[in-house]
Amino acid sequence: MILWLTTFAFSLASALLPFLPIEVYIVGAAASDRTTAAAIALGIAAGAGATVGKVVVYEAARRGSESRWAQKKLSAPKVRATYDKWMGRMQGRPWYGVAVMFLAASAGLPPLLAMAALAGILRMPLWAFIPTVLLGRTIRFTFLFLGVDVAIH
Repeated sequence: MILWLTTFAFSLASALLPFLPIEVYIVGAAASDRTTAAAIALGIAAGAGATVGKVVVYEAARRGSESRWAQKKLSAPKVRATYDKWMGRMQGRPWYGVAVMFLAASAGLPPLLAMAALAGILRMPLWAFIPTVLLGRTIRFTFLFLGVDVAIH
């Protein structure tokens, strides 16, 4: 139970602080218990911690996009055009965002930190964001705990 909670906490911290790579932690934690059941349990703990951290990033970006500073930046024609283009792609098509978010969460391409912030700015529905990140991160981390790296670099 302590390893599960430690994994959750480190994953949450890693989701917010990119200089704390969860992958390095996983290599060490995986050495303590090499069973499939442990890999799945720790993958779920790491996935849940990462999801909580990315929701914090999502919310910070969503709320920050309403700030006076952000609104001033959006008043630039080129920035506004890009923003409107992506809003148009996301509006009414949550599965488009889900596919990109799942790729970021499971394979790391594009980087999930950037995608979580972008999802907040573009107001991806939380009902789509949370389970997608949780599933993608849990799959990725479970495979890492099992000793399989599926990352695309």
